[in-house]
Amino acid sequence: MQTVNIICIGKLKEKYLCDAIKEYSTRLTPFCKFSITELDEYRLPDKPSDAQIKNCLEEEGKRILQKIQKNSFVVPMCIEGKLLSSEELSSTIEDAGVSGKSTVDFIIGGSFGLSDEVKRRGDFKLSMGRMTFPHQLARVMLCEQIYRSFQIMTGGKYHK
Repeated sequence: MQTVNIICIGKLKEKYLCDAIKEYSTRLTPFCKFSITELDEYRLPDKPSDAQIKNCLEEEGKRILQKIQKNSFVVPMCIEGKLLSSEELSSTIEDAGVSGKSTVDFIIGGSFGLSDEVKRRGDFKLSMGRMTFPHQLARVMLCEQIYRSFQIMTGGKYHK
């Protein structure tokens, strides 16, 4: 059974988002071992300097990299990543497993994104689109797309 992890910066606070994550986590149980690892945000002042932002990205990046297993297929979520259809994402997850990568780690950074080091560690950079989404909502959307991917792989009725 494939393992799918979401490693992200920040914690969900809103109940409706937590409920959505819980629902998709439950739905994913028959298809994969699914987990979400929330890492603390690096605290910055209200108007951080470029140097402070760079330091933030580096510190968050170090914590993210510590959570990635050596043989994982790593998917950093970033604006410069590739846009995929649901079917293409399903194939990407399936192909990772077929090529011997039994774990897929999706990475969602903090409000300033991901460090270059995390992006370089990625096997495939993924973008959710050219629009900007709150990181908490992006997490729910990603969970839904992971669930949809497994439904596509197994011929389920969810994806039409």
